[in-house]
Amino acid sequence: MQPEGYAVDLHVKVLDDGVVERAKARGLDALVYAPHFTRLPEIRRQAEAFSDEELTVFPAREIFTGTWQQRRHVLGIGLEEPIPDFITFDGAMRELDRQDAAVLVPHPGFLNVSLGLDDIEAYDDSIDALEVYNPKQLSHHRDRAQSFTSETGHEPFVSSYAHVRGTVGEAYVNFTEAFDDVAALSTALKNDVERSLFHRDGLSHDLRRAVEWAHLGLENTWGKFDRLMLQGTEPTHPDHVAYDGRFNDVKVY
Repeated sequence: MQPEGYAVDLHVKVLDDGVVERAKARGLDALVYAPHFTRLPEIRRQAEAFSDEELTVFPAREIFTGTWQQRRHVLGIGLEEPIPDFITFDGAMRELDRQDAAVLVPHPGFLNVSLGLDDIEAYDDSIDALEVYNPKQLSHHRDRAQSFTSETGHEPFVSSYAHVRGTVGEAYVNFTEAFDDVAALSTALKNDVERSLFHRDGLSHDLRRAVEWAHLGLENTWGKFDRLMLQGTEPTHPDHVAYDGRFNDVKVY
């Protein structure tokens, strides 16, 4: 039974007609679209193109900070200006703070792509919520994330973290109010407005989780080789002309 309220899947990586159809079938009102290595203007363009009266797609950026070997991801919602990847974690957090964006921590303590407790505590005042569930997380990842929220007092959130279409809507946040634009959503997240967290379970959900894990393996083998060796400079690299050298002092490559 879909609860009343405004249901938002707070982090998806995929967006097309099938994703929109899936989201509506799952009773969602909105998606937060934050694909990897895609510049903010393009994310905004796609978000607008796939939004309609039934479903709103909010643009966001999961910023890839640090090097490939020591990377930490942070999700910025409500950005006014683009922020590149491959910059220091400190540099990214300063820029997110300057833009007064909502700062969410996806998959804390997960593998080698996440913020640890020390990182979270160091930026306690700048971070607005920690993810405590997505289908990729195993039980010990979820327990660790829950312990982080208990220790720091940050608001929790969940998301599908969907890298494949069928996972959209498997986890979502239900708010008591609707949001007209991404700025309103950002403000709500920063102000800890009332919310409820939901995720599906059962065999179907377990199968979705398995598919996401298979995708993770592909992404970290062939996908990484393709990205590093075949595609050249990422469009979100700080050397891209779009950033006009503004991040030269904090870039790591």
